[in-house]
Formats: sequence, structure tokens, C-alpha cells
Amino acid sequence: METKNQFTKKVRCGEPEECLAALLPVRDALEVLSGRWKLPILIALSNRPKRFKEISKDVNGITDKMLSKELKDLEVNKLVTRTVYDTFPPTVEYARTEHSHTLYNVIGALNEWGTLHRKEIIGH
Repeated sequence: METKNQFTKKVRCGEPEECLAALLPVRDALEVLSGRWKLPILIALSNRPKRFKEISKDVNGITDKMLSKELKDLEVNKLVTRTVYDTFPPTVEYARTEHSHTLYNVIGALNEWGTLHRKEIIGH
């Protein structure tokens, strides 16, 4: 696990103003990935593009309204694309973007920290 000194060297901060500026990208990332559903949606789309109802079935417990909102947020943040096919009725598919694959290490780090945190809190 990183120490405070390793963290401050990594984010290049020594003075409080530098540290606050270095945290801005972290805040941006947390805002983009915040909430209960964004990561499960991205994971549901990890193997192939899917239609709305397929995602809804894969992400247990999400409402259609919430799924629609989260997909729009992910699309705005260039993590998901929405493709409408000219069929009758229209077919809409959602897929992860290349940019979304940059989250691989982030998700791995969150998994590692979450496991460590769980052990610390509940001892398992």
C-alpha cells in the first residue's frame, strides 16, 4: 500500500495549493464514475454491444429510468456509444468506447482497495 509520501510524490504536490490542484482530476474521475450503476453497466457491456433490455437484465435491480439516465451520462463522458439502426422498429445498441477501456486499471485498483478495506473493516 502506498504511503502518504509516495502519494504526494506521485501527484506532484508539496504545497497545499499544489495538492488541491492535483486532486482535481481525482474529483473529475469520481464524478464520472459516481453512483451505484455506472461500473456495473460498463461491465455488462464488456463483451459485446447490447440492446437496452439486455443491459437491464444484466444489471440486476436497475430501473429503466435509471438505466436510461446512466447510459446518457456514460455517453456524454465518451465511455459508451449509442447506435440507432434503420430497422422497423428501430434497433438501438450500446457499446463501450475505446476510451472506456482506459478504466481497466482503475477498476482493478478499486477492486484491490475495496478488498483491503473490507478486510480492515469486517476482518474478512
